[in-house]
Amino acid sequence: MNGSHGAPAGRDVLACSNSELDGIVQRLMSSVLPSFAAIQRRQRVHAAVRELLAEQGFRISMDAVAARAGCSKQTLYAQFGSKQALLRSLIDEHLDLTTARLENDPGTGADARATLIGFAMEHLAHLCDPSVVATSQLLTAEAHQFPEEAKALYRDGCERLTERLARWLASAMERGLLRQDDPKLAAELLLSMLTGLDFERQRFAVPHRRSVAARRRWAEFAVDAFLRAFPPHVDAFTASHGRNHSKTSKSDTELHR
Repeated sequence: MNGSHGAPAGRDVLACSNSELDGIVQRLMSSVLPSFAAIQRRQRVHAAVRELLAEQGFRISMDAVAARAGCSKQTLYAQFGSKQALLRSLIDEHLDLTTARLENDPGTGADARATLIGFAMEHLAHLCDPSVVATSQLLTAEAHQFPEEAKALYRDGCERLTERLARWLASAMERGLLRQDDPKLAAELLLSMLTGLDFERQRFAVPHRRSVAARRRWAEFAVDAFLRAFPPHVDAFTASHGRNHSKTSKSDTELHR
């Protein structure tokens, strides 16, 4: 009797398992696909905001963004909540891209230099974007008319960029890779060195460092000058790396001398 009912029972169990598996797959697909659609919509919205900021400055409206992105204003508010939150979302995207390398451990002196140069290249590429230059010109001209919006944009963008860089520099200082000093002031100094006069050149439509090679040369020059201004203390540097890294410590010290 058990043998006569064994096969059907097995098929029932198999059918039940397949049914459950289908349900799991459907639930996963239903959760993944909307997320993918939301990502695509966010990308379209961010692209629309970048274009409109260069055209309209602080006068940008959610209606204009919705029309340019091809979605409803209700969808924008549902996803972002407000115009300020939308602008912050765009800034977050840029900050995450620019400071991605700063999420890594400072490592050795050579690693720190490579990290700062990588950060510098991302930052300079952003500043070299024609739409960023056009937006900066327009927002600067309108800042006195929209003081609160201008302050929020500075706080969400410039201040947070400086804070992220300062945290990384503070970590490098604690490890003895850089001379101990105020990391916030050091971050502001490095950002000023990286920008140089090139952003002003673009604003006034005179030749600037347009090519990647030219930007890299400047990035390396500025970072190396910064590292020479904050040379690691030899004793602290050696202690943090041990005898196995004595050669590296010596070469880094000579580099920053």
